[in-house]
Amino acid sequence: MHWLFRESAAERHAPFGHRGVSGPPIPGPNWSGVNGPGNLDSFSSSVCISQQNSWVEVGQGKTYTPTAYDIGHVLKLECTAISASTWMPVGYVSTVITSEVIPAPSPTPRRMVPVSPVDGMVCMVAEERISASGTFTILSYNVLADLRATAQIFSYCPPWALLWGYRRQNLLREILGYRADIICLQEVQSNHYDEFFEPELEKNGYDAVYMRKTPEISTMSYFTMDGCATFYRSDLFKPFEKYNLEFNEAAQLLANGLHPAKRNVAISRWCKGNVAIVLVLEVLNLVHGANSSRASAKNHGQLQLLCVVHTLLKGLEKILAKTDIPMLVVGDFNSVPGSAPHKLLATGRVDPQHPDLSSDMFGMLCPSRLFHQLRLVSAYSSFAYLTGTGPDVEKQRNSIDSNNEPLFTNLKRDFRGTLDYIFYTEDSLGVEALLELLDEDILTIDRALPSPKWSSDHIALLAEFRFRRAHP
Repeated sequence: MHWLFRESAAERHAPFGHRGVSGPPIPGPNWSGVNGPGNLDSFSSSVCISQQNSWVEVGQGKTYTPTAYDIGHVLKLECTAISASTWMPVGYVSTVITSEVIPAPSPTPRRMVPVSPVDGMVCMVAEERISASGTFTILSYNVLADLRATAQIFSYCPPWALLWGYRRQNLLREILGYRADIICLQEVQSNHYDEFFEPELEKNGYDAVYMRKTPEISTMSYFTMDGCATFYRSDLFKPFEKYNLEFNEAAQLLANGLHPAKRNVAISRWCKGNVAIVLVLEVLNLVHGANSSRASAKNHGQLQLLCVVHTLLKGLEKILAKTDIPMLVVGDFNSVPGSAPHKLLATGRVDPQHPDLSSDMFGMLCPSRLFHQLRLVSAYSSFAYLTGTGPDVEKQRNSIDSNNEPLFTNLKRDFRGTLDYIFYTEDSLGVEALLELLDEDILTIDRALPSPKWSSDHIALLAEFRFRRAHP
């Protein structure tokens, strides 16, 4: 695909997909049913911009992403069907004229807030912060799969701001701006992982693993499904072990043990296609900064490992029983603070009198089996214990609920609550800093999420950790 830029006099050379521009890629039309000879397997297209009562060509191809130089102009897309046998134009030229290109909305920058015991408190924008030597950062973000970003669900969001072509640029800009060492994304549509996230993040030094849910969902033109993607900086980590797990298999085994009258109901409720990625990373280098020397743990006779668990899975203790390594359990758990799943994660057990257990119609939630010994702690609970005074400290304390979790990580018109978490093993990791939690009124200027400024219905969570001790 070849793109031409429009200025001939000033010779403006703008980068493709220039950041800070509002508007999705402009798609070509669906040519099925066009009258003309031959098989219409292709089409030629050009994008023009109005300039002093004339049109200047700015691109050729099936899509065009407006650039900063297009602001204030309207765009015209012309498409012509091409015969697959003769490669000659056939039929009529189809023309689409857009509204005026406007600047992209600019979201409020989010800062990293130190939580380790230090003198004073200096908050820095995440994009400007460089992690200290021996620390690393991890990001968890549900990016809202395109197949779920419908006008019916998010009727309060402008239709153009729901289009994947627009949202993907916003999401990528936000994700890269956090400069995380490990990135855990949820609701990553399989085709968008292959075509966008994986190649774009690879350009920025990340390797990745991906696990897709089952079964696939049929859209208008293809079958797809979302899943989990974990990206990690290839200069800092390399994969040591990896497990992909499907919860449907465990759910099916549990359902098979039920009475036939309950079995089908249980399968329909439990088999949701949920998946998990268990990724054990070998730490190669945790010395940040351009002038830092590379320091591999292997040089000191040690093999530093880190286990990143992307959403929880049954049997985690068994998988990790043979090792003693730091562990992170992150993702969208679709469970609010104080619920039985949250209590199990945060405290290692569930009270037998917990109200969630009273709705166990299948008799599977035996309190004596609902426990673990992983010693997990929620990273954002650190905000509840911030010391000191000042507006920044008070703001973050007030952003935490009675369960020591954020007041919300998911903010739709009909729901406001926390579903996303970063848990860590407190005996081996310590929290250094957390991405600040924004006030609800900042995020809801456009009523709710997603919005033109924020392209997911979830907010990102980011934590900086330090290893407490060496792990062989």
